[in-house]
Amino acid sequence: MVSTEQETIPTESAVDTPARPVTSYRTDLVTVLLGTWFTVGLMVDAWAHNNVPQLETFFTPWHAVFYWGFIVTAGWILWTCRPAFRGGRLPDFRAMPVGYPASVVALGAFALSGFLDFLWHTVFGVEQNIDILFSPSHLGLVTSMLVIVTTPLRTAWARRTAEPVTGLRALLPAVLSMALAATLVLLFLQYANALVFRPGSIVVALTDLEEFHTSNVVTSILVTNAVLIIPLLTLAKRWTLPVGSATVLYAVIGALCAAIAGFENLELIAGLLVAGVLVDLAALWLRPSAARPARLRAYAALAGLLTWAVYLATAVLTAPPLAPMVDGAATRFVPEIYTGVPVVQALFGLLLAVVLVPVAAPPAEPAASA
Repeated sequence: MVSTEQETIPTESAVDTPARPVTSYRTDLVTVLLGTWFTVGLMVDAWAHNNVPQLETFFTPWHAVFYWGFIVTAGWILWTCRPAFRGGRLPDFRAMPVGYPASVVALGAFALSGFLDFLWHTVFGVEQNIDILFSPSHLGLVTSMLVIVTTPLRTAWARRTAEPVTGLRALLPAVLSMALAATLVLLFLQYANALVFRPGSIVVALTDLEEFHTSNVVTSILVTNAVLIIPLLTLAKRWTLPVGSATVLYAVIGALCAAIAGFENLELIAGLLVAGVLVDLAALWLRPSAARPARLRAYAALAGLLTWAVYLATAVLTAPPLAPMVDGAATRFVPEIYTGVPVVQALFGLLLAVVLVPVAAPPAEPAASA
């Protein structure tokens, strides 16, 4: 239920500012759990598009899971915002809890995009390849989904309390919300997703057999690294990063990547979870936050280094033996690649931390009197 707690939006005249309702922890937790159902439905649909041949109908079991997730999530959000719809007039957005007005608008955008998706599939058929990621109706669906699943993140971000909010339990709705958003982003960047490769394919990329494949893998690592680190830095920009955030983020993203790859990359997903635990140990040691930019930058660099060192180590340890000769040429590991890739990702993480959480400028000195 919506909490009776009130929050005042600061303006120049606080006396004339109407109080805005805010939601309780339980309300936001239910919102993010329903959003998880919603997102899992999209994962199942992504699995179908990647693994079920000759998919030629809109009415599928995975579409049912996906759209029922939307219906239930929409019903909960509208129920939470029900005071804004009383009186038979246009909704009063000021009567909605903080963070929820954008979600109400996104519900309408998603419904419209879903209808357009039905028309699109009816006219052009069901996509099977990379074109699924560029369908206008699909882009409308994922954009509105991003707004809906990040509702608890916005409410937590706007909430001001006398005591600082710390710990994973207190911020779990916000952390899960951020993880769902990152998952949606990576889903639509799956043409540059390093977590869907098989270990054997990664090991081949560490050799000098095919430079184009090597370039594809290392470029995908860079894109995926950004999707993993930016959510963690965003959370650290507002709070002291809760220990466990990386494990939650990596687990949710790993579930998506396993589904896309038809669960043939489970060794890499297990390695990803190990990397998440190591990154959380780094957070426990450094306690990164915007108030401690040096620690935040060190954390971002360690996150990139640990994640991709474990990724490459997992691939090497679990891949089938590489043939000593391929097409008459000897296979040779390139040490610069498998040692340099984690270092590049560490430097990239450091750069992201510098850009996203810059050091605050010192206060200006008062001007000397004449």
